[in-house]
Amino acid sequence: MADNYLERQYEQYQARKAAWEKSKKTTRRKTAVVKQVQEASYQEIATIEELISLTQEKQLAGNYRHELYTPETLYQGYREGEPESYRQCYDYRVYQHYLKTGKRCREVKENLARTLHDHAISDAMYDFLAHYPEKKVVGIMGGHGLLRTDEAYRKVTHISKQLTEAGYLLISGGGPGAMEATHLGAWMAGRSEEELQQAFRILEEAPSFKEENWLNTAFRIRRLFPQTTYESLGVPTWLYGHEPATPFATRIAKLFENALREDDILTIAMGGIIYAPGSAGTMQEIFQDAVQNHYLSFGYASPMIFLDSQYWTEEMPVYPLLQHLLKKGMYKNLLLSLTDCEEEVIAAVQSFTSEE
Repeated sequence: MADNYLERQYEQYQARKAAWEKSKKTTRRKTAVVKQVQEASYQEIATIEELISLTQEKQLAGNYRHELYTPETLYQGYREGEPESYRQCYDYRVYQHYLKTGKRCREVKENLARTLHDHAISDAMYDFLAHYPEKKVVGIMGGHGLLRTDEAYRKVTHISKQLTEAGYLLISGGGPGAMEATHLGAWMAGRSEEELQQAFRILEEAPSFKEENWLNTAFRIRRLFPQTTYESLGVPTWLYGHEPATPFATRIAKLFENALREDDILTIAMGGIIYAPGSAGTMQEIFQDAVQNHYLSFGYASPMIFLDSQYWTEEMPVYPLLQHLLKKGMYKNLLLSLTDCEEEVIAAVQSFTSEE
């Protein structure tokens, strides 16, 4: 029904457009037709509720959802031991449709479907977050290229595991690298260090997300160590659909619009953000977070915790720059810390929470 409705509107739009083109010969007629098109548009799309009800009746590209994705829904059709089965998954099919219709799509119906999808996912995400105190939501940012064998990957996993066990909800961009380490830690919460080391050994078989067995090893860990107690939230995007979403995140708010995704992560991580080594994307997030804290956009500033002092002072010397700008008064309210120690990261997060 919805599809037929939208098709009719599109056909009528094309007819009006043709009439408008024909009317170019006479300025008076042109003005009259433009006015008629404007009035008809307002009549056809009276309320946003009408549009939402239409997409609920028939799924359009991207799907209008009432709840967050899970690994089970996003990877429906994936079979452990058969990496090629990923091409049958909902996630892969949506990404291919996204590429086919264009990252910058000019089709009205497609853009409408994407916008309504992202609105619905964001709405479902905030419903989910309502179960957590805002200062108990902590983000971890870092590079998608961080290997599973890297020391920083294991540090992030340990930090996330301990914070999850302490009652925090961990969030990330939901992809590979440091993002995956965030959700692996939350997934392994409540389990022993020996079990975590076993998980690390399995993941070593495919250190990079570019390797064929990257997804397969993750699903093997999910099967060996099921998680029914603790949650974590990943917020990936189909803009970077070549980077698969980690199946260790129990809730996944996958979006089409990356700008919305970036803003969501920084907005909801009111308990602070931990920065693991990363490159351009992580740098963007650092300064976007700094602006939010500088202006006290949500009433207070949250901690900005940098993990790996050598990286953040020499390889990517953003930390001394932020210190300098803070000292000069060009930035205010920044709660900065720099460490190589997992325990110090956890203590900084918990100290901020205990100030209430």
